[in-house]
Amino acid sequence: MNSKDTKWVACWGNATSITDRREAVYAKDLTLRYPIRMPFSGTMLRFRFSNLTGTEPVTLTKVFVGHTPITFGGNIGVTLMPGKETESDAISLAVSRGDTINVSMYLADYTQMNSGTLITGPLSKGFYAYGDYAEANELPLDLTRHTNWFYFLNTIDVLTSADNRAIVCYGDSITAQSWPDYMAQLAFGSNMAIIRRAVSGTRILRQYDCITYQAYGLKGATRFPIEMNVAGATDVIIQHGINDIIHPVGEDVNPFRPWSDLPTVEEMKRGVEEIYVKPAKAMGLKVWSGTLLPIFGWRTYNEKRDEMRQLFNEWLRTSPIFDGCIDFDAAVRSNTNPKAFADGFDSGDHLHPSEQAYEAMAQAAAHKVIRQMPRYEHEEQF
Repeated sequence: MNSKDTKWVACWGNATSITDRREAVYAKDLTLRYPIRMPFSGTMLRFRFSNLTGTEPVTLTKVFVGHTPITFGGNIGVTLMPGKETESDAISLAVSRGDTINVSMYLADYTQMNSGTLITGPLSKGFYAYGDYAEANELPLDLTRHTNWFYFLNTIDVLTSADNRAIVCYGDSITAQSWPDYMAQLAFGSNMAIIRRAVSGTRILRQYDCITYQAYGLKGATRFPIEMNVAGATDVIIQHGINDIIHPVGEDVNPFRPWSDLPTVEEMKRGVEEIYVKPAKAMGLKVWSGTLLPIFGWRTYNEKRDEMRQLFNEWLRTSPIFDGCIDFDAAVRSNTNPKAFADGFDSGDHLHPSEQAYEAMAQAAAHKVIRQMPRYEHEEQF
């Protein structure tokens, strides 16, 4: 490819949050490996690693993509400073669309595992192994387990055709789960990569600072400017706000969830416009609203909360500040009881969709944003 016909485009991305606070928060002598499927062909790769929510320096002793070392200022290994993100050198490595690359990190000494995010979906599977296997072809079966926690690895960019671009999916646990992966499968063969920026439990207007809920992530005003650092992005899909509605229960029930946290619908609208839409437009992005899903039967459900959701959804569908609306609610709700999920579309907790429903959400998003659906709809997964 001629250099004039190429540009850097994000081909994989994740948010970074505080990890769930458990008894053990350090690791030592550990290899992390994340297989990533390439949506585009390209000639070079660069990698961003994040210690955004860490409180101590984190040293990645070795970092490899396959057998190729990922370097930082020419050095193998890097120390990530707390609250910072670090970009690697550009690595000369030809990749083809459909290739799976393995990004491996070895943590030799005690390492604070405070920066990572839990994600799920058919394309989101990681591994950890005890010992140094960053350069190994295979991880040892007896020392290895699967993980859906993605630590430190934040974004991968590829030097690719200038026609390629990135679509950002921004949200909470609904988006941290499977629909962006299913959308990526639908987009495979097009000129679009699907970049996920989602943290479970997050709210537009508030965040938790107690260790019980720190993993619920940063508030929108703090998250959005950081997470929208996405090379080649042209669109953002925003599906966010249900936690603002369902979390407050009163301090007599939960000291960390006071009623004062419950916003008005107008406050939510202003938050979306000021925190998300105006900055995204200033970046030159198209902004797609995503309606909030049914919550009938969820443990904090009541009619007032559902009325808030319905009013907010109506604004998401009709406000001219958006370039369009992806009506996720309509894609998954019951025809006979529109406050609830359709049969087979409820995961069982009455808040999160089933895998079948996530596929329906991906279809709804793809038909709006991927204007010409590719032929490669169901490629084999790694």
